[in-house]
Amino acid sequence: MSSHPSSLRQSRISVKAALHSEREAPGLRLCGWVRTLRHGKETTFLELNDGSCLASLQVVVEAASPAAAEVAGIGTGACLEVTGDLVPSPAAGQRWELRATAIRLLGGADADYPLQKKRHSLEFLRSIAHLRPRSNTFGALFRVRNALAFAVHCFFQERGFLYVQTPIITANDCEGAGEMFRVTTLDPLAPPLHDGAVDWGQDFFGEKTGLTVSGQLQAELFATAFGDVYTFGPTFRAENSNTSRHVAEFWMIEPEMAFADLSDDCALAEEFLRYMVRHALEHCAEDLAFFNDRIEPGLIGKLEQLVRSEFRTLTYTEAVDLLRKSGESFSFPLGWGLDLQSEHERFLTEKIVGGPVFVTDYPAEIKAFYMRQNDDGRTVAAMDLLVPRVGEIIGGSQREERLDFLRRRMAELGIAPESLSWYLDIRRWGSCPHAGFGLGFERLLMYVTGMENIRDVIPFPRTPGNAKF
Repeated sequence: MSSHPSSLRQSRISVKAALHSEREAPGLRLCGWVRTLRHGKETTFLELNDGSCLASLQVVVEAASPAAAEVAGIGTGACLEVTGDLVPSPAAGQRWELRATAIRLLGGADADYPLQKKRHSLEFLRSIAHLRPRSNTFGALFRVRNALAFAVHCFFQERGFLYVQTPIITANDCEGAGEMFRVTTLDPLAPPLHDGAVDWGQDFFGEKTGLTVSGQLQAELFATAFGDVYTFGPTFRAENSNTSRHVAEFWMIEPEMAFADLSDDCALAEEFLRYMVRHALEHCAEDLAFFNDRIEPGLIGKLEQLVRSEFRTLTYTEAVDLLRKSGESFSFPLGWGLDLQSEHERFLTEKIVGGPVFVTDYPAEIKAFYMRQNDDGRTVAAMDLLVPRVGEIIGGSQREERLDFLRRRMAELGIAPESLSWYLDIRRWGSCPHAGFGLGFERLLMYVTGMENIRDVIPFPRTPGNAKF
């Protein structure tokens, strides 16, 4: 039997492991990309980064070294395999450096490589989304994203929740806003017609379908079988909006709990947000320090404060009264029955409460059909969690488990019962009180990192007119 060919991964260590070494080490082998390159008469210095951490490892190539002949044509952005000895660095601000004994060019980079400078604007980096992960800002961002995605599953799995993968293609618009991307195999230039309208019965699924805006309705089905469940996956909104808070494709975290009311829902949301922020502070310290220094001064203090904060609760009615009495002049109208805008939410949490706050019991007219009607007949058992600087970060509700109430509400909104017959079935057979919430993962990342544009916290943003990468 023949042996395996030599592997790049065998005996290779990461930059992070080298930088955290407890002792000098001869003959280390690393692979990575050149961040900076500086030639001297006797010595060449290059910074090697492999994405394992924010910091780069300084590689020193002396003129007498066999590796010296290999660095002459190397440019910023090149990919290298470097072998050398890890020794204490005499330079300030770094503990170790690598004295190169051999360098192998794995992939060159010419003078047109766009990341020649140390700092670039976020707008410029957005235009080269395929390369921006190599920058410090986005390297840090996507390490935090990775850590928090893992933490989502840790939180729910530790509490006995079942992870359910809800469908991406669906025939139901959960939010009822009509902002779904259409999924079809019909010829767009000559679709089959019936009575002058498109005959969706001849489409692939036999009916009109689109990309999901939420996995909630399907998660409710699973909650009535498993008790506690959660979804974490991509969702889509065909909203023609070019703002810093909107993208067409984003990820949602949606737990659903059987035998739970609105109070239980708020308690889970509070516990979850604390957990996620604490996880970031404990596991992403180096990257958060970068964001604290470069993106949002005071970020770490803000996150530490949230972990310690008391989460207060106000009803929607109380919140509107407090906003009215504040004397603040708002750009958007304020009144009972109107939805709270971001400026109202931020004023509440930053100026009135001074910390995170749940706003509960919204008017039924401004909330979705599936939310449980309160005894007053005017409001529903809904909640939004507001935090400083962002406003709403989590939205949820107790779901309407009573079949007659749900049918009545659907009729008021013109929702055909047959379109959601399966949803009504779980109210007919073994219905139970249940509640859940939704948290946009990118919204959470903006809060944790201080990034102000949602396009900068998702690997490849999908926005109106942009699906390039």
